Amino acid sequence: MDLKQVKELVRQNGIEFFLCSFVEMSGVPKAKLVPATHLEDMASEGAGFAGFATGEIGQDPHDPDIMALPDFNSLMTLPWRRNTAWVAGNVFVNGKEWPYAPRNILRRNLEALRKKGYTLNIGVEPEFMLLKRDGTGPITLADPLDNMVKPCYDLRTLHRNLELMTTLIKHMQELGWDPCANDHEDANGQFEINWRYADALTTADRHTFFRWMVKVAAEQHGLIATFMPKPFTNLTGNGAHYHMSLWDALNQTNLFLDEKDPNGLSKLAYHFIGGVLHHAKAIAAVTSPIVNSYKRLIRGAPRSGATWAPVYVTYGGNNRTQMIRIPAAGRIENRVIDGAANPYLACTLMIAAGLDGIENKMDPGKCNDDNLYEVPEDELQQRGIGFLPTTLDEALGHLERDEVLCGALGAQYAAYYIKVKREEWRQYHRSVSPWELDTYLGIY
Repeated sequence: MDLKQVKELVRQNGIEFFLCSFVEMSGVPKAKLVPATHLEDMASEGAGFAGFATGEIGQDPHDPDIMALPDFNSLMTLPWRRNTAWVAGNVFVNGKEWPYAPRNILRRNLEALRKKGYTLNIGVEPEFMLLKRDGTGPITLADPLDNMVKPCYDLRTLHRNLELMTTLIKHMQELGWDPCANDHEDANGQFEINWRYADALTTADRHTFFRWMVKVAAEQHGLIATFMPKPFTNLTGNGAHYHMSLWDALNQTNLFLDEKDPNGLSKLAYHFIGGVLHHAKAIAAVTSPIVNSYKRLIRGAPRSGATWAPVYVTYGGNNRTQMIRIPAAGRIENRVIDGAANPYLACTLMIAAGLDGIENKMDPGKCNDDNLYEVPEDELQQRGIGFLPTTLDEALGHLERDEVLCGALGAQYAAYYIKVKREEWRQYHRSVSPWELDTYLGIY
C-alpha cells in the first residue's frame, strides 16, 4: 500500500490517528500516537523513539533516536476505535536499518528465502488465560466456576465467556483474518482462537497485534489476559504452535504437499523437518525465551493429565506428544513455541533451520507414533531420541554454538540476545522464591 492509497483510506474511513509501532526483544509492541494530519511526516521520516527507553533494542542512553518507518501493508484499523489505525514499523537509525530490530531481522531472512524461490506460510495457535485481581489480592482465574479437572472444550465455560470471545472473533473478522475456531483449552481459564494462515511477515504482525488486542479486550471486561508460558504450577501452559508450509515464491503452490506420501508430505518437507530437529535445542532459546518457559516443557503431568507440550526432539503424525506434529497433508506443526516467543524471531529461526535442512538434505529419522510421555527414558535414549533443553541457560548454550541460527539472527544480535537472556537467568537465580522460604526457612 503506497502513501496515496493510505491517504484515500484515511479519507474514506475517517482515520484521525495512527499508532506507529515496533517490537523489541520481548515482542511487546511499543508505539507513538501520530495524528493523521502528520501522515506524510510519519511516512517519510518515521516516528522517533529514545531506543534505550523502549527495552532491549541494542541502544544505550547516549545513542541517537531510533525511527520506526511505517510499513503500510501491515495497517489495521482498530475495530474497537475506528478512527485509529495501527501500523508496524521498520526500525532505522541514522538512515540505516537497525540490526537489533526483530522485524528487520525477519525481513532480511524472508528476502533470502525469496531469492531461493520460497515463501514460508505460517498459521499460529495462541493460547492465553483469563485472570483477575480483587484489589491488592492475589491474581486468580477470572471464572471461579471453571474448576473441572478436564475443562478442555467445556461448553458451559465457553458459554460463560462468549461475550469476550465473540468480541474478539468479530474484531478479527473485521480485520479480514478469517478466524475459524475458538475453544476453551486444557487448563482452567485457558482459551485459544485460530485464524487463517498467511505469509510469515503478515502472521508475525498479526500475532503481535493479536496479543495486544486480547489484553485490551480483557481489560475492557475488567479482566487480565496473559500469554505467559506457565502461570500456574498445576495447570497446562500457554503454547503458540506454528503450523508451517513452504510455498513457491509466488505463494501459489504448496511445496510441502505430496498426496502419495503416507503423511502427505514431500521430500522437501521432510528435509525441512530434519533441519528443525537438528537445530531444535538451539531454537528453544528463542521459541521458549524466558525462565518460565521451561516449566511448561516438562514430562510430569499437570492437573488435567497431560502437559500437551513437547519434551523430546521428535516428529510424528497426528500425535500431540511430538515436538513436530503432522496434523494434515502439506503442513507441519512446531509445538515448542510458547506464548512468550517474539513472533519475528521465532519465524526467523524456523526459516534458518528449515533451509539448512533442505540444503543439506537432512534426514528427520523415523516417524514416531508412540505416546512418548509413557515411553521409559532409557528406551528413548536407546532409540537415539534427544531431549529438549530443561533450562533457559542450557538452551542459550546450544544457541551460542549454532553458527546457522546465529548467522540468521546476525552475529551482533545473536551475541546481544544471549547476553540479555543470560542476565535474565542470573537475576532469576539471585532471587529468593516463595518455594525456598516454604521449604527451607523452618529447617535451617
